[in-house]
Amino acid sequence: MTRDCDAPAASGPAPPAPPALPAPSASPAKTVQVAPDGPLYPRYPGYTPRRDGGLAAYETVLARAGFTPVAGIDEAGRGACAGPLVVAAVVLEPASIRRMPGLADSKLLSPQAREDAYAEVLRRAVDWHVVVIGSDQIDAAGLHVCNVSGMRRAFAGLRTRAGYVLTDGFPIRGLGAPALAVWKGDRVTASVAAASILAKVSRDRMMRDLHERYPQYGFDRHKGYVTDEHVRALEQHGPCPVHRYSFVNVVAAAGRAAVSTVTASATVGAGTAVEAEDIEALMASGLSPAGAPGQDERRMDS
Repeated sequence: MTRDCDAPAASGPAPPAPPALPAPSASPAKTVQVAPDGPLYPRYPGYTPRRDGGLAAYETVLARAGFTPVAGIDEAGRGACAGPLVVAAVVLEPASIRRMPGLADSKLLSPQAREDAYAEVLRRAVDWHVVVIGSDQIDAAGLHVCNVSGMRRAFAGLRTRAGYVLTDGFPIRGLGAPALAVWKGDRVTASVAAASILAKVSRDRMMRDLHERYPQYGFDRHKGYVTDEHVRALEQHGPCPVHRYSFVNVVAAAGRAAVSTVTASATVGAGTAVEAEDIEALMASGLSPAGAPGQDERRMDS
């Protein structure tokens, strides 16, 4: 009996065929990488931000891929226990970024350098929009909810239709445009850094104005953040209307102030005691004892 050379083997699995290599591409920008145990996949080096590309790396790559213009969004005042939360959205052109040597993360700049960078951003930005959310809104809705809502509102306030959005830290859904959350975005992307500067300088100016109304807290120095000086002022004077009663340290300071009021009322009569009870009920409700600045917005042409 003879065996047909074209017939399959009688037993045993057939050896796997070697993977077919793709035909060489004529485009120099596209290369092919072979995974050790997986299929072939394309990689586009021209669309990958370079580590030595500076703050304009992301904007340049996105422009090369056709996603222009690029908007950056960032906030200031998230960790403060007093004052507003300020969110900014900025649109920059890659060519303008290279002419802004002072652009950097706002937290890494001196106050004067921030002011200079602020003026430069306003002069060179294609578009910008700033949203201010008061402490009363933060207490009512929650800090993170206000932060996300503020970023959406800041982006929606832009008159320029952005082709891509870069955000700092965490992703924001519902923007209506492709977006990327960049870790430490204010240090690695120009658009987010510019938004950080606009938000920070705008809020610092507001806190200096609040210092004129409430000089005992030193808002012009710590800008409402939890510092030793601020903690001592809270212990001595209790919270003021622009403090965030959703913060534990503010509630604790309000409790101590209420206890002091009750103690003092025992020596002056029942009328003051009723006032102290009102304060305690107000603390339990989690609301501030007086009105605080509400939501406000600043457009590019304001």
